[in-house]
Amino acid sequence: MRFVFLLAALLSLVSCSSRPPRFSTIAEEFVLNSLTFAPSAATAAGYHRHNGVPLDELLDEFSPQTASRQRAYYIRFGNGLKRDVIPGKLSPEDLADYELVRQLISLARFEIEDVAVWTHAPQMYAEVFGNALFVPFASEYGPRDKRFYDILKRLERIPSRVLQAEGNLVSSPKVWREVAIAENQGNIELIAMLQKERPAVISKKFDDAAAKATESLLQFNQFLAKDLDGKDYDWRLGSDKYKKKFQLTLGTSETPDQLLAAAETELKRTREEMARLCGWSGKGDLNPVVRKRLDEIAKNHSTREEYFNSAKRDLAEVTAFVQQKGLLKLPPNKNLSVIETPTFMRGIYSVGGFNPAPAMDPTLGAQYWLTPIPATWSAERVESKLREYNFYGLKLLTIHEAMPGHYVQFEYANRVEPRGRRLLRSVFASGAYAEGWATYATQMVLEEGYLNHDPNLKLTFLKQQLRMISNAILDIKLQTGRMSDDEAMRLMLEETFQEREEAIGKLQRAKLSSVQLVTYFAGWRDHNRMREIAREVKGASFNLAAYHQAVLEAGGLPTSAVCKLITGRELR
Repeated sequence: MRFVFLLAALLSLVSCSSRPPRFSTIAEEFVLNSLTFAPSAATAAGYHRHNGVPLDELLDEFSPQTASRQRAYYIRFGNGLKRDVIPGKLSPEDLADYELVRQLISLARFEIEDVAVWTHAPQMYAEVFGNALFVPFASEYGPRDKRFYDILKRLERIPSRVLQAEGNLVSSPKVWREVAIAENQGNIELIAMLQKERPAVISKKFDDAAAKATESLLQFNQFLAKDLDGKDYDWRLGSDKYKKKFQLTLGTSETPDQLLAAAETELKRTREEMARLCGWSGKGDLNPVVRKRLDEIAKNHSTREEYFNSAKRDLAEVTAFVQQKGLLKLPPNKNLSVIETPTFMRGIYSVGGFNPAPAMDPTLGAQYWLTPIPATWSAERVESKLREYNFYGLKLLTIHEAMPGHYVQFEYANRVEPRGRRLLRSVFASGAYAEGWATYATQMVLEEGYLNHDPNLKLTFLKQQLRMISNAILDIKLQTGRMSDDEAMRLMLEETFQEREEAIGKLQRAKLSSVQLVTYFAGWRDHNRMREIAREVKGASFNLAAYHQAVLEAGGLPTSAVCKLITGRELR
């Protein structure tokens, strides 16, 4: 790759000057080269051509040879940093980016060298196919006919990628295969929808490619159901790999067991706070007292048909509240839409999620995904979902995912300058920073009087805090083999008061991902600690809105780096 030569040239130019080197150009080169490894992600990030190659027409490739090329690139890149960059001469902002790039290289090498996910995870292929087709349809980065041409070229590549997947996959957990089959069915439905929308000028080619892609996905599902059946693989990372990924993902020296101890302590404290709000005397079992109150609250919910409209009303309401209270300066763009979670992503996003505007084209749309309640569900399942996301629960979800949670956070991240810094901190945003901000922002909105300090809202929030805390416990214990499915369900149903439908979905998610569910609790704790440090530093001059702006303007760095940049102190 040409990065090594660019790095040497940059530093040789800088050596004649007293000005410290700017790392942003190096960071940009890292991001752009990394995106070429995943054309579907490149399109989502707004990166459409690399050295004249149209990335929007390409489809991600997975093979041992591809992995070897990527590994070699990351090794060369890391060696170039070690050889040519002097951290002590970097500005604080550039030093933060330098440390983030080093962390990302180590994490990428871990995924290639220690996990080799492409040999076990069929859902990875299903999600890549879905994103590759959906993003050009949903993101208006160019004329409609051009975007459908890009979709056509990707459709034409799906059969070869399916064959590649079948050659790569040697074993897989049953739950991964089941989710992949469901997501592939979602891809087939997506292709059928795209066929109805395709421009007439390419209709014959599009229909031919769609038919072949559909046939190959059906074949893939047959392979997963029959050929891969019985070739099981443990979805757990195990203690050693989990610890390594945990520290690389969070950018921390803290161990999983240290975070687990903190989560278990917070679980007990939060349960007792909830119980006191419900009139618990401090003696006896608190569960019946809390459960009775939560059951009453859960009765107040939307209907399956009105679920989306309720979320849209909640979004308008909380936006007005944030503006009225002056909690932070809201982004100028009006580019947020509420849409159904794409079918191929509902395995991991069983409730909802957020899809930011592309880092390289921030004016394009951002999406708050809300997973619809299927019409095929039984009345019991529908009621369980609506009870969990009741009148208050849906508001809290909307705050977290959209306002002033992920939407605001990513809009700020997409305005960071210079460009290289923006791309690095947006495309590779720290999960703990992002999820921590969204969870902290929800807490903060309640602290500032949303719904006039409604006690039912507070109790529902604390219930969701229990879910956040249990996410961390589930992730650590399940992935390290210290918790059974029955124990996980008991934690969610009995100790954290979740509805069964929510618990079933979360258990599946814990088996599909690793070191993601911990990011909520780890990030929330860090954001609260960072605010207290800022209060200490600023004293009487501390201003909440100004603090929020400083945190958001830092972009998606690990929280420890943000704390050092905006307060001058280490996160403790």
